[in-house]
Amino acid sequence: MAKARIFVDYWNFQLNIIKFYGSGFRIDWKKVSPWLMSQLEAMVKTDIEYEGTSVYASFDKSKYSDCNLINWIDSFLRKLPGYEVSLVERKPKNPPICPHCHTEITFCPECNKPMTATIEKGVDTAIVTDLISLAWENSWEYAILITSDKDFIPAVDMLNRKGFHVINAYFPPVGSELVKHCWANIPLNSSLTEIEYSKT
Repeated sequence: MAKARIFVDYWNFQLNIIKFYGSGFRIDWKKVSPWLMSQLEAMVKTDIEYEGTSVYASFDKSKYSDCNLINWIDSFLRKLPGYEVSLVERKPKNPPICPHCHTEITFCPECNKPMTATIEKGVDTAIVTDLISLAWENSWEYAILITSDKDFIPAVDMLNRKGFHVINAYFPPVGSELVKHCWANIPLNSSLTEIEYSKT
């Protein structure tokens, strides 16, 4: 029986949910993997062995909301059957540098507020590394990749050439460039209500 794994770019997924459904929309993570697997089996018209779901998220430990995210991941998401979560801390960017004197500009010259920013490092790399290494370990023939990030195109192209099948779960028209390189796709913005969280 062919094997399948699910790879979730958490923030890309969440931000697209907010874009299409609003900030109040909640998905039921218990339903996500079974629903995606059912979509895949309907597509290939055969039973597929589920190998697990990997979720990749970044966080800023100085943000209260991100601390809540970590607590939710540790207390709930990691405990779902078959789920693995990779957390990557967002690191501060270096401040801008004056092109003339090469001095770091740490405070805004207008309001005198500190110029700080964060940058995500490692989530895309972690997903690509796992996609490739798990394919090489025969952990999947089909990968469902939830993201709209075109940075995955080179990895997807390489996996295609090696005979692996990457299915992009995405929110059209966002991410249309990546979809063109994937073996198949699962549109999400017209069917996500099927995995909406319900208290009843």
